[in-house]
Amino acid sequence: MNSRLRVITALYVTQFLGYGFITIGLVSILRAGGTSLDTLALLSLIGLIWPVKFLWAPILDRYGPRRGGHYRGWLLVLQSGMVLALLALLATDPASGRIGPIAAICAAFIFFSATQDIAADAVAVRLLGDAERGTGNGIQVAASYLGNILGGGACVVAYDQFGWPVAVGLLAGLTAIGLLVVWRFREPERIDRPAATRHAYAALLTVLTQPGCRRWALGVVPLLYAGAGATYALVSPALVDAGWSLTRIGAVTGLVTSGPAVLAGLAAGGLVNRIGRAGVLATGGVALAAATLLLVPVLAGRGGLGLAGPVLCCFMAAYAVANVALYTVNMDYSRPGTGGTDFTVLASIGLICSYAASAVGLAAAARVGYPAVAVAATALILGGVALGVRHQRRHRPDSGGPNRPPVSAPTVVKQPA
Repeated sequence: MNSRLRVITALYVTQFLGYGFITIGLVSILRAGGTSLDTLALLSLIGLIWPVKFLWAPILDRYGPRRGGHYRGWLLVLQSGMVLALLALLATDPASGRIGPIAAICAAFIFFSATQDIAADAVAVRLLGDAERGTGNGIQVAASYLGNILGGGACVVAYDQFGWPVAVGLLAGLTAIGLLVVWRFREPERIDRPAATRHAYAALLTVLTQPGCRRWALGVVPLLYAGAGATYALVSPALVDAGWSLTRIGAVTGLVTSGPAVLAGLAAGGLVNRIGRAGVLATGGVALAAATLLLVPVLAGRGGLGLAGPVLCCFMAAYAVANVALYTVNMDYSRPGTGGTDFTVLASIGLICSYAASAVGLAAAARVGYPAVAVAATALILGGVALGVRHQRRHRPDSGGPNRPPVSAPTVVKQPA
């Protein structure tokens, strides 16, 4: 189990290093250099590559090298692409004001990292049995926040102290660690024969035909992600309206809140086997709803840092716990032969709902105010929790629901030169 988790940890942590740097750290660096908010908003659209990655997920399930591991071959290419994209940033200068080359390179990196996520999810589906999925998905959730800390925080400090080349070099070096782990990883042989391309794409829909999956993916997931997404979208604008500086907002929302989320994600992963998926979902969901209500004074411009900091920490920690439960059930519904496609489809539904709810929440806030939207979001979250707990009572793995053992235990070996 330790070897499996080492591989999964390396894949997810290195994946989110660059993502955290681009979405948090680079935004701060460019803003400090005088880049307009409108330009930064356009740069943020690069992140939309992630919700639509399901469009090419079947390709990774269908095609792959016959020797050395089906998904390992993809990971070697994609992890290398991530490192090369980051190294390409060395040829740019954020102080020059020329954002075009930086945006193009960042888009390439986001594409590589999103596609690497498909392969990493497929590997996790194959390697982790029912008893290990909670821990594996706890690592995945924690890794996303750890990426914010290292990529969005440590690399920004390196830039401030030593300059652009050192910051980018540090980022590329850390990402290259994942490439080394993949190189030493021996993937279990794929026994099943990859389906034809048309059948691989059919998995985009057939994943929803499994018992209870449609109710989960089109009911539980949208409610929870819509509630959380709508709430979080309000935070930065509300803090701006309250007179906070951009630096202060970035430090609190991107760095301070990530630490508790990392710990909460890891803890939730360990709790899945003890209290079950429903128990973790209820714990995280109820705490998320409570934190959303506690945010109402903050969104109304009251309380200051003394209230906003702790409440946002609670919100992100609870969101991490709920995400562990959501990802674990998504993995339960991911079939070994189409694991990349299945998990990506289910995860993308949540991302799309979160993006849509963010836009709707901001538009609604302009008409009814931030607090009213937060109260409505709380109702969505509690509705998702209730539906999710009911779903797990009928479809949990030990009641005949989705439950697939790992293919076989992998080994990490040193490859011959």
